[in-house]
Amino acid sequence: MLMTKEQYIESLKKLNMQVYLLGEKVDEPTEHHMIRPSLNSVAMTYELAQAPEYEDLMTTVSSLTGEKINRFTHLHQSTEDLVKKVKMQRLMGQKTASCFQRCVGLDAANAVFSTTYECDLAHGTHYHENFIKYWTMIQQKDLTVDGAMTDPKGDRSKSPGQQADPDLYLRVVERQEDGIVVRGAKVHQTGMVNSHEVIVMPTVSMKPEDADYAVAFALPVDTEGIIIIYGRQSCDIRKLEPNADLDLGNKNFGGHEAMVIFDNVFVPNERIFMNGESDFSGMMVERFASYHRQSYGGCKVGVGDVLIGAAALAAEYNGVPKASHIRDKIIEMIHLNETLYSCGIACSYQGCRTAAGNYYVDALLANVCKQNVTRFPYEIARLAEDLAGGLMVTMPGQQDWDNEKLRPYIEKYLKGVECVPTINRLRVLRLIENLTLGTAAVGYRTESLHGAGSPQAQRIMISRQSNLEHKKKLAKTIAGIKEEE
Repeated sequence: MLMTKEQYIESLKKLNMQVYLLGEKVDEPTEHHMIRPSLNSVAMTYELAQAPEYEDLMTTVSSLTGEKINRFTHLHQSTEDLVKKVKMQRLMGQKTASCFQRCVGLDAANAVFSTTYECDLAHGTHYHENFIKYWTMIQQKDLTVDGAMTDPKGDRSKSPGQQADPDLYLRVVERQEDGIVVRGAKVHQTGMVNSHEVIVMPTVSMKPEDADYAVAFALPVDTEGIIIIYGRQSCDIRKLEPNADLDLGNKNFGGHEAMVIFDNVFVPNERIFMNGESDFSGMMVERFASYHRQSYGGCKVGVGDVLIGAAALAAEYNGVPKASHIRDKIIEMIHLNETLYSCGIACSYQGCRTAAGNYYVDALLANVCKQNVTRFPYEIARLAEDLAGGLMVTMPGQQDWDNEKLRPYIEKYLKGVECVPTINRLRVLRLIENLTLGTAAVGYRTESLHGAGSPQAQRIMISRQSNLEHKKKLAKTIAGIKEEE
């Protein structure tokens, strides 16, 4: 059953999450002014799924039940599914200009689905059956799922088991007849407070001696022992200011990250998808990472579309839309943005079927996509700031605008072209500030750099996938170099 936007919000209110923000427990996260914009972004995934004009992108038919489902819960059945995923993510970025948070759970599901199948074949386990039952429930209830991979990691020069504090990587601390007990933390958790469930995965490829850290499972987010600490963002307390409409830039939508503590949390057997099979931990990590790196060719491009539009508006309101250097900068922004999109589409069309039956992206091209995402949004943001001008970071705020004495001066001296109201010019500058420096910048710039792994993580994968020996043979053939020489 597809939930409506309203049903989704009501379903979150029924949860008893342990959420802390600015040092205090949040009684009702759905109503908190700092959290609500990020909830609205997730709600848009439900709203668009109900719109006939977006039905083909936002919904599909389940391979598990044959029922209509939200595409954010789909197990990809073709390269066309992979392509539609990217197009859907671009659409969502355009509609929210922020992180809409459901990609991580979608990417985790597809990685866990194929990895559990191959793990079961090798070890005679029953994780794939567990996951199919679990994900069927997710699809039928149309739930939002957080994907939790990144551990705190402590001393990066040491393996999980070598850490001074063994809990710096999430681990199994007790195995019982009916399940396991885990302890640790997951950081950078996108959308955890707006989710119903969380899928936990290992963060790196584990060695046999670190088998207790090779664990994957799923739980409701309000399970006893799960504590959520809401992360800070630049300019975030503006959302707490009264009548801060102008100062927010993007008042309706946003993203969020959280630190999630697992304080001796019990996981029942039917919710376990890996429990010590260290030889398959690397497969799960790499498949999730590749799916998620593909995602950035959609979501960041959609946000980029909004930023490019805002920069073009700023130039128009300044009266210089036809200046050659202005046009050239906007063209460069478009070029960079469409290059990101091209990589996302390419790694999708080059995908292939896994042994489990779902489709996996081309890992090399997915990592190339994300490597570009670590760079291009920074240049797009720089050009947007250039086109906006210094007023973006020096102009008065909402309270000044509301002051009857000050407003006439602001309207008079901060006006651009005559036909555009001053307030419209200020609004578009605040939007650019939000996307490049404010709360949205966490998702557009910094998260573009570190989300789905650091730039070096992609370079390692590119090196592994590039088949350099084959390229050497091609060169030898063209040059006439014989192997025996």
